[in-house]
Amino acid sequence: MNMQFARAAWKFLVAIKDGMVLIAMLLFFGALYALLSSQPNSGAIRDGALLLDLNGVIVEEPAAPTFEDFLAGNSDSPREYRLRDVVHAIDATVEDDRVKAIVLDLSSFAGGGQTSLTDVGEALDRAKKAGKPIYAFASFYSDDSYQLAAHATEIWMDPMGGIIFAGPGGNRLFYKGLIDRLGVTAHIYRVGTYKSAVEPYMRADQSPAAREASAALYSVLWDSWLAEVKKSRPQAMAKPFADDPAAFITAAGGDYASVAMKQGLVDKLGDKTAFDRFVAEQVGTDEKPSPDSFQSIDYDDFVAAHPLDRKGSAIGVITVAGEIVGGKTGPGMAASGRIAELIYTALDENEIKALVVRVDSPGGSAFASEEIRLALLEAKKKKLPIVVSMGDVAASGGYWVATAGDHIFAEPDTITGSIGVFAVLPSFEKALAKWGVTADGVQTTPLSGEPNFVGGFSEDLNAILQAGVENSYGDFVKLVAAARGKTPAQVDTIGQGRVWDGGTARQLGLIDGFGGMKDALAEAAKRAGLVEGDYHPQYLDPQARFSWLPFDGIPFVRQESAPVTGVVGWAAQRQKAIFGQALATAQGLLAREDVQALCLECGGGIQRNSKASASWIEQLLGYSFSSVPR
Repeated sequence: MNMQFARAAWKFLVAIKDGMVLIAMLLFFGALYALLSSQPNSGAIRDGALLLDLNGVIVEEPAAPTFEDFLAGNSDSPREYRLRDVVHAIDATVEDDRVKAIVLDLSSFAGGGQTSLTDVGEALDRAKKAGKPIYAFASFYSDDSYQLAAHATEIWMDPMGGIIFAGPGGNRLFYKGLIDRLGVTAHIYRVGTYKSAVEPYMRADQSPAAREASAALYSVLWDSWLAEVKKSRPQAMAKPFADDPAAFITAAGGDYASVAMKQGLVDKLGDKTAFDRFVAEQVGTDEKPSPDSFQSIDYDDFVAAHPLDRKGSAIGVITVAGEIVGGKTGPGMAASGRIAELIYTALDENEIKALVVRVDSPGGSAFASEEIRLALLEAKKKKLPIVVSMGDVAASGGYWVATAGDHIFAEPDTITGSIGVFAVLPSFEKALAKWGVTADGVQTTPLSGEPNFVGGFSEDLNAILQAGVENSYGDFVKLVAAARGKTPAQVDTIGQGRVWDGGTARQLGLIDGFGGMKDALAEAAKRAGLVEGDYHPQYLDPQARFSWLPFDGIPFVRQESAPVTGVVGWAAQRQKAIFGQALATAQGLLAREDVQALCLECGGGIQRNSKASASWIEQLLGYSFSSVPR
């Protein structure tokens, strides 16, 4: 009997082993298939239209794929397009005679930062000026997609679609009433009148100071958006329509398409098939997929066929994109350990002549921000010029990092500043007391058993934590003062956690001038004694890849996002995004483990490809929102 049991147990273990081997083999060959099928083919380019089917978001640095992403396979997460690749591809069309036109398919475009989209729009203008017609199509246009479409030679829209301009701004969720009802105490430690990231846990509404700062910022961004659209498409009556959309749409009997035509927002109405036929008449027909398809040039193939110039000396480019955290995770998160290691490696190789730091971050951990700044100071010790280029946002910890620069560039629409710090910790003494749970014990020092999440925080601990946050703010102010040639008192006046647009930041002396990456590279080259044409950017950020596989170099293929087909779909998508962002904010604030130099107001509406777990509020309720579509 014992032998029979042993044989059965052995067979069971062997079956488990065989199953694990089979799963490993399936993963291996699945990854191999992904590698072989997703590699761009630069030799496949032929005459036709460069197809920019932007089924996702434009970001500074795409997030690293995860094991969960790979297993999901059918994930509906939008693809992340690297900004510099999109701009470079459009610019490369100017000298490539095979490109007869550029097609923007924006039906599934999920957006990007305003400054990033301006960069793409300027590249489209350069291509159009060089004689490359640009044709845009979408079932539905909103702010971000129309910002790009406005640069097109001709704009098409599905007759069943529509256009809505929402503008920046909107409501945030405030949890004060909920956490009071639950009996949770949110211990908040902050410095900065305008540091409103913690207001949802201490107020039921927005403070007057935060409202003032937000109104000023959003006004500048909205005016800039309107100006760009007006300049690119003078006939578009975008502002009157945005100011009173209900009046226009009601007068048209709900016919969104006729409003778009009458206001000069689009040129032609037609479904995707009609649009494809039109493009085919301009650039040629591709007979393989269907008789109505136009001859297209794949975006990934085109990028691969036009690598960056490698002539001259190398100027290192380090990217600080996403929330700044400790460790070596990412890309997608600005992990200080990974970024510092890239900087130190570049310094050891001793090949770069200068360093450009591209910052597109709302900040994060003060400790991690300082780790990146100290690595940049090592470059300064080696007499390397450091030039900072700000993207869509370089606020709080992002600005902390920027203080290491010899020269700081930003765009007028860059969101920066937010010089302030905070920390939040919850305790549950009120909630537990409702159920008869109390805490008691013996202390040998005032901090024995602290922080006491069950019995509540002591006044000593609160004083210590607040003093630490104030000290961190003092350090931040001193760094800015030393970097910008100001007194701490002057910095404190423009600090206090207030967020500024790039134009105002320049007037306040927080940046040195307006410009993008091209200007930052030129400034770095000049400071390194290099002449124009004698240098090239050497990007130090790694490509996103599966590092967990038994072999290196497997790129991740992101899935397409669902297109927005009308106003109702647009509203539903925004509702999901806002709800998901609110939950992620609630979770993130109370999950961070040190003092934060983070600007939660600076995140914009773009959701990175991340999957947030349940927040502490959800956990208290015993309910998880993780299954809600985002």
